[in-house]
Amino acid sequence: MSELVEERSLSEIVEGHAGRVLHKFAHYVPIYERHLSQFRGRRVTMVEIGVSHGGSLQMWKKWLGPQATLIGVDINPLCKQVEEEQINVRIGRQTDATMWDSILAEFGQPDIVLDDGSHVMKDVEKTWRYVYPRVSRSGVYVVEDMHTAYLDHYGGGVERDHNFINTAKSLVDEMHAFWDTDEEEIDDLAYPTVGVSLYRSVVVFQKGDEGGAARILRSGEQTLDPSWRC
Repeated sequence: MSELVEERSLSEIVEGHAGRVLHKFAHYVPIYERHLSQFRGRRVTMVEIGVSHGGSLQMWKKWLGPQATLIGVDINPLCKQVEEEQINVRIGRQTDATMWDSILAEFGQPDIVLDDGSHVMKDVEKTWRYVYPRVSRSGVYVVEDMHTAYLDHYGGGVERDHNFINTAKSLVDEMHAFWDTDEEEIDDLAYPTVGVSLYRSVVVFQKGDEGGAARILRSGEQTLDPSWRC
């Protein structure tokens, strides 16, 4: 890790933050550390949907380090005021494909996407379906505040079609469908996905090269009984 990267943990950075206002549930922090520590000190591009007062972008800047490029997306034009070195803000709706194409053309593929936007179920799913395939091949896509998947105000509800938690759970099934389903019937988003992690109010999608049907590694020559198969 670069010696210029903050030595403090993300928890310490959050607790000592004195810049722009920052709001995060405390239990999110270890989730971020678990899934995003791999990007610290590296040349990384992160998009955060939902800028608010800009404190979260400053947090990521400190934690990820000086090689990180951060892009905040928000519908509020006032959010442009939080721009500073390493922090860029683009104004638009999170479901606007044209805006995303512009961001991709300007900054390239993101390695991390964090959706802390409208939390409206239709917006969350539409954004994920457009942006997730465009995340780098070993990237991470995080959706925050998914308790909203159970709140009517956000289009949520246990049995609602657009409950994004149900979408995430369905992708877990799709990831294993290679074992008994015609590949033409499998959701394309299952192929690059190597893991889906569900936490309280947070969903994390991990991309990687090992998506799709499992590859078996076998080595060695000695067996207890040549007739045994495993």
